[in-house]
Amino acid sequence: MKRIAIQGIKGCFHEQAARLFYEEHGHIVPDIVECATFDDLYKSMEAGESDAAVMAIENTVSGGLLPNFELLRKYDRKIKGEVFLRIQQNLMALPGQKIEDIKEVRTHYMAINQTREFFKNYPWIRLVESEDTAKSAADVAVQGLAGVGAVASELAAELYGLEILAGSIETYKQNFTRFLVLDDSLEVDISKVNKASMCFTLSHSPGSLAHVLTILSFYGMNLTRIQSLPIPGQEWQYFFYVDIKFEDYLRYEQALAAVRPLMEDLNILGEYIAAV
Repeated sequence: MKRIAIQGIKGCFHEQAARLFYEEHGHIVPDIVECATFDDLYKSMEAGESDAAVMAIENTVSGGLLPNFELLRKYDRKIKGEVFLRIQQNLMALPGQKIEDIKEVRTHYMAINQTREFFKNYPWIRLVESEDTAKSAADVAVQGLAGVGAVASELAAELYGLEILAGSIETYKQNFTRFLVLDDSLEVDISKVNKASMCFTLSHSPGSLAHVLTILSFYGMNLTRIQSLPIPGQEWQYFFYVDIKFEDYLRYEQALAAVRPLMEDLNILGEYIAAV
């Protein structure tokens, strides 16, 4: 059984994403290794405590998780896959309670932001920020907190024996998080590879980025994301993180060969099969 590192505790959305990816690829439910931070995901793999990791990289509502782009560049772990998970927030509590009994709800600050509209209908409920959605659910269950609810995943309710009082309470229903799969043991069929993530810098000259993008477009590369982050200690210099999709791997290699002379510190973060 694979040991998969996640940020958070069992029952969180990271575990849902890990289960979804590995089950879809014919593996049994992985053994989850809980990590407090995203940096700890990599440390867990380096220490041999886990075999792979699943890490969130962007969300359709809140955007990219910028520190995680830097982690991709810092550590030598290639992206071997991705998974898009619809984030459904659920209000849960100890069995037998009604929403009228709930005076306080605990959850992560992002879940609070995603569900404020729902709670406007229940002004007596106080929203309390916590470090993790699933941990909020676990605390309610373990401590037997009557009158206290949590907002978390359906998986968390199932694992901790809580009852869902209201399901899918997020304001924006098209709320998806993209997770990256960092698993060196996965063999990706090169004939099916149609997406790549890379990081590079450019000379500080007019039109350098536009030149690169024009060449990629000429070769039929579909730019699905570009993110820039400043290089510490170097004024007005940036790392560019780019995701591209393509239909022909040979054409992709030709595009790389054409733009490589224009780039500095090119790092191919992963070549894999796109989830959508």
